[in-house]
Amino acid sequence: MSDGGGFVTASSDEAPITGSGGPAAGCPVRSLAAGDVDLSHHGDTELAPGLVDLAVNVRHDPGPGWLTEPVRAALDDLARYPDPAPARGAVAARHGRSAPEALLTAGAAEAFVLLARALPVRRAVLVHPQFTEPEAALRAAGHRVDRVILPPPFVLAPELVPADADLVVIGNPTNPTSVLHPADTIAGLCRPGRVVVVDEAFADTVPGEPESLAGRRDLPGLVVIRSFTKTWGLAGLRIGYLLGAPDLVARCAAAQPLWPVSSPALAAALALAQPRAVAAERRIAEQLDADRRYLVGRLAAVGLPVVGVPRSRFVLVHRPGADRLRAALRTAGYAVRRGDTFPGLGADWLRVTVRDPGTTDRFVAALVALGGAR
Repeated sequence: MSDGGGFVTASSDEAPITGSGGPAAGCPVRSLAAGDVDLSHHGDTELAPGLVDLAVNVRHDPGPGWLTEPVRAALDDLARYPDPAPARGAVAARHGRSAPEALLTAGAAEAFVLLARALPVRRAVLVHPQFTEPEAALRAAGHRVDRVILPPPFVLAPELVPADADLVVIGNPTNPTSVLHPADTIAGLCRPGRVVVVDEAFADTVPGEPESLAGRRDLPGLVVIRSFTKTWGLAGLRIGYLLGAPDLVARCAAAQPLWPVSSPALAAALALAQPRAVAAERRIAEQLDADRRYLVGRLAAVGLPVVGVPRSRFVLVHRPGADRLRAALRTAGYAVRRGDTFPGLGADWLRVTVRDPGTTDRFVAALVALGGAR
């Protein structure tokens, strides 16, 4: 798991793989066996009827009429094939881009699959802990995957990325750590001959999106992946998008099946690309910020502080025996996300979704009753 410095995970029979030249040469990176963790496990697997959902990072509040009404209206025109052009143009314009720089996808997860299929990758490096679907997609497409493992508090160290990596994937803010990396630090990874994929599925959970790179058109090889499903509770509708240079976007589009995004999902994307949606997102993010601070404070008060500086819709907790605590919480009616399916974490980690203060109070009371607090 670790080389003592906290940066390496590897199967025991593999030799180190080092970069070729530059300050990253010899950095602690290894190629992992695909079966070392369950990359297919996600928060929804934790759910069961009757459990309070602190495992899935999707907002539960009902959508406003200006969002739900066009989605419902699209159901009356299902005989027509979907036309992505209006929504594609609107989503691109939201970030100051042209339509050829955007591609609508069936959720952010499809974008990772398209990149894995479309890019001729020589050396893919993923900065972990992070969302596992990018690695799963790359492996399914036959690519070798190397991991850079960040130790707590999970702050990006660019010098750990091998100089010869031609594909680098990182989340911002990162799932499951909730760390928000400086945009300039990530931008520094971009260079000719390299694709840098930034998973910004949770960027709109941060008030003002201060570290987003979605509008940057000057960085070579930059790809930004976004999602509408988290803030707006649309996980079942499957709508996300990819932003990048037109030639790279076109290659991803060529790997996409015909009509991959449904008419109701396109209606949602068009509505959510409008200025009033962006303004509403920022208000939601500000409330989330307050709710997260409350959760962090309540956990700290019972001796269970979160790790790092969380900035998104979830927090990460380290506690010996967290796997047993997670099972006990299920009996008490709460579902939280296990940590051992994220490369770089393990059985002593839990991810907890931010909910309203009342839910937080009841959850913390359950923790104390179970002896889960220190």
